[in-house]
Amino acid sequence: MYKRILIATDGSPLSDKAIESGLQLASLCGASVVALKVVPRYPRSYFEGSAPLNRDDVKQVEQRWSDAALADLNAVKALGAADGVTVKVVVAKSELIAETIIAAATKNNCDLIVMASHGRKGLKRVLLGSETQPVLTHSHIPVLVLR
Repeated sequence: MYKRILIATDGSPLSDKAIESGLQLASLCGASVVALKVVPRYPRSYFEGSAPLNRDDVKQVEQRWSDAALADLNAVKALGAADGVTVKVVVAKSELIAETIIAAATKNNCDLIVMASHGRKGLKRVLLGSETQPVLTHSHIPVLVLR
């Protein structure tokens, strides 16, 4: 049915459930997995919400974020290996999370995207945003949303 499944994670407990379900589905289908975590860049100016840092400090912060993302994804890879699922890890740097998820799925020839939805409504959705909705709206690849 599915040959390659992209599992997008943000590191939240709800996202962990999506990882578990995505890996189980991949195991059942005999599919491989692309585990993706999108890491933002450090805000470069006061107006973007940052404290002023020099260029080297910004690189160090961004490297720590990338290293933490890689550690999270390597844990997914280990879980997959325990179930006999091949997992490729991808850390992407971008502010455009939904677009990056879709682009990574397309680039890696995935035929399903698995992700979690926090189910935010009202003011929380406006303030905290939703990445699931734009993926559902713009993806030409099927999307499995877990809550």
